[in-house]
Amino acid sequence: MNILLTGFEPFGGEVINPSWEVARSLHGQIIAGATVHARCLPTSFSGAPVALTDALAVVRPLLVVAMGQASGRSEVSFERVAVNLIDARIADNAGDRLQDVPVRPGAPDGYFTTLPVKAMRDALRAAGYPAGLSLSAGAFVCNQVFYELQHRLAGSTVRSGFIHLPALPEQAARTQPSVPSMGLAAQVDAVRLALAVALTADARQAVGPDEGAPVS
Repeated sequence: MNILLTGFEPFGGEVINPSWEVARSLHGQIIAGATVHARCLPTSFSGAPVALTDALAVVRPLLVVAMGQASGRSEVSFERVAVNLIDARIADNAGDRLQDVPVRPGAPDGYFTTLPVKAMRDALRAAGYPAGLSLSAGAFVCNQVFYELQHRLAGSTVRSGFIHLPALPEQAARTQPSVPSMGLAAQVDAVRLALAVALTADARQAVGPDEGAPVS
């Protein structure tokens, strides 16, 4: 049994990305009987979907959790819905700045997560970690990967979704000390717990009216 856990390379002038630091810290660990396989996705509109497809084919997971950085957020954010829209505020790492275009032309407007996000949030809060639900994964590469993931796995039994993580303290210190942050050890422990809950929680605690239902 395999878990695919993805993070992103640094972007926007950063030299580190908490999503990849957390993912690689958990690589090879056994959680609820499943082995974590970490993959780093490029922060580019052209490269990320290709890398995601390759990872899905190689790992053949029963659970997929993609992660990204959300500077300015103070908690682990479980995303509820991916939207069929790319509208980049900044250029990606390949220099592309796509605006007002769909992730997949002709595909559904959006997809719900198939993770039991309320159970995951509640477990983290009970353990003392700041956690919440989010209705927007943005319109950059994070949302693109979330949408691609849900589109590719729609109708399957594989649970999948997206988590946004706060900045690391060293990132906040380098830019603006008032920016919320969370230490790497705490993020790793929180995601480890979230993965365990994702594997074991009742499917009825997923967020959509039907698991994986498209948004129309």
